[in-house]
Amino acid sequence: SQTKKSLFSDPRSVWFISSPSCVMFLWHTVKWADSLLIFITFSVRSQDIRNTVGNIPMEWYKDYPHIGYDLEGKKIFKPIRNKDELDEFLDKMENPDYWRTVQDKMTGADIRLSDEQVDLVHRLQQGKFGDVNFNEYEPAIDFFSNEVMIHPVTNRPQDKRSFIPSLIEKEKVGKLVHAIKMGWIKPHRPKETTPQYYDLWAKEDPNSILGRHKMHIPAPKMKLPGHEESYNPPPEYLMSEEERLAWEQQDPEYRKLSFLPQKFACLRAVPAYSRFIHERFERCLDLYLCPRQRKMRVNVNPEDLIPKLPKPKDLQPFPTTQSLVYRGHSSLVRSISISPSGQWLVSGSDDCTVRFWEVSTARCLKTVEVGGAVKGVAWNPNPSICLVAVSYDDTVVLLNPGLGDRLVCTATDQLISSYEEPEEVKDQPVQWAVAEGEGHEQGHRLILKHPKAVRQVTWHGKGDYLACVMPDNGNSLQVVIHQVSKRRTQNPFRKNKGLVQCVSFHPIRPYFFVATQRYVRVYNLIKQELTKKLMANCKWISSMAIHPGGDNVICGSYDCRLAWFDLDLSTKPYKVLRHHKKALRSVAYHRHYPLFASGSDDGNVIVCHGMVYNDLLQNPLIVPVKVLKGHTITHDLGVLDVTFHPTQPWVFSSGADGTVCLFT
Repeated sequence: SQTKKSLFSDPRSVWFISSPSCVMFLWHTVKWADSLLIFITFSVRSQDIRNTVGNIPMEWYKDYPHIGYDLEGKKIFKPIRNKDELDEFLDKMENPDYWRTVQDKMTGADIRLSDEQVDLVHRLQQGKFGDVNFNEYEPAIDFFSNEVMIHPVTNRPQDKRSFIPSLIEKEKVGKLVHAIKMGWIKPHRPKETTPQYYDLWAKEDPNSILGRHKMHIPAPKMKLPGHEESYNPPPEYLMSEEERLAWEQQDPEYRKLSFLPQKFACLRAVPAYSRFIHERFERCLDLYLCPRQRKMRVNVNPEDLIPKLPKPKDLQPFPTTQSLVYRGHSSLVRSISISPSGQWLVSGSDDCTVRFWEVSTARCLKTVEVGGAVKGVAWNPNPSICLVAVSYDDTVVLLNPGLGDRLVCTATDQLISSYEEPEEVKDQPVQWAVAEGEGHEQGHRLILKHPKAVRQVTWHGKGDYLACVMPDNGNSLQVVIHQVSKRRTQNPFRKNKGLVQCVSFHPIRPYFFVATQRYVRVYNLIKQELTKKLMANCKWISSMAIHPGGDNVICGSYDCRLAWFDLDLSTKPYKVLRHHKKALRSVAYHRHYPLFASGSDDGNVIVCHGMVYNDLLQNPLIVPVKVLKGHTITHDLGVLDVTFHPTQPWVFSSGADGTVCLFT
């Protein structure tokens, strides 16, 4: 009864008691009619598993079959988890509540979060308050306002310590006074007000004030007086009347002497120097106004600045000497080309002739006259076809020189004569015509009439396509490509960007290179789109050559530069060479050897070693190896074209002096 009285003294008290058997008792007492009614409600929670291990790392139970202990001290065994990755994936796909299921680290059981718990997680992720009903923007209540109230906020009287001297502070002050008296604490001395003076013209004295500055530079000393400043100088230091007049007419900054030397009989006769105060004042201005700078000299070995390049002897073979000179043209030779076998050479000149030479003997085997100055010649690179393209004025002529294997020459004529015209004739920008009569006897086979003057001709590697360049800044028809087997002409570009200088086919892939004044554009002929745009960093491109591997390009320019492009590396030049003193006219690669050459208006042909490695991480090695001289500069023009022998390390060059040279 005593327990009941103490427990239920308050008739409206509610008690929650949790027992080890997980039974929750609800005691509710009601005092009614002097009797005590006790309502006991039993509520047993199903599966109430509580882990009683406390706040410890659950990794401690990693190697045990249980994960802790419940309220009765029994082991809580880990749930059996025999799911592999596939079962986990299927559960993720099929179970709609997978995304709201989490694992309880304390019991190892899977718990499905309710909507309220998911909403709570979302609110916490967004940085909001956990309680939905909490208003963080409630109006603030000002406890202190600017209004003077009748009653104070606190009516507590002042403390006694607020108007009685502090005993602790008295003890501290006493200790400080005793320390000052004993000399343990020395008060700060007053600062000295006497002004300090510095020596403005201090020399390199380490004890002086300015000696502390490491970068201090002493004032330059004045030049000591010489014989000309003496009162009795030697007669050679005295000026004559003409020298005195010339000295007076000179500007003061250009005079060697700032005064006129004079001679006096004795020192007593020397008057006062009129410019003494002026010169002393200027000396003072120089001392404190003129800036003095210490220049740090860098000691660099000049040999370290030269790049480490291999010796030219280690890079042989390359052409070194002039072996043959092909003479016969009466005007400058603009273009040369060599047959695929390397046995014959063709040259075109401004004397309106095309000459065919035997390479080994320098003998002119055939001369073909055309109707104008020859601007370009190109031998068909296909060894099974014997054709040479010659351009002059607005005409391109395909010649069969009839040199070499007769079977090849006959097969070439049969290929041209076997053409059958299509039923539907389409309009073409170029007129095709078959040569007849005297022209056919000289070797003319096909004549192509263009709307404008043709500057360059170049063949595709397979020998069926021929590209021609007609520079014209105001027209879209600057480049045309001819197909010889079908006698068809096409304009690949609807609009040309800039003045086209030269074009070239890629040796392996279906790419087409077009060089304008400042850029080289690479087009994909199959996709019919622009692939790359190379910036030559020069004012005017004159010539272009493509490496046989196809990944490197060299460009010559009229501003004496040769730019090497690595297409895999960048659209800007990998290296720019400035070996020539005048404009470059032609550049060329060798088909098999790691060589390239450039010809210039300075009359020289420079041969360089250009090794391209299969390893993409290794940059090309470019070493100039030889300067070849053999042409005479005529009308400010030197070497106009260069080309390599297809199999030997020989180079041919044509010049404005009307000769073709072979260097071997």
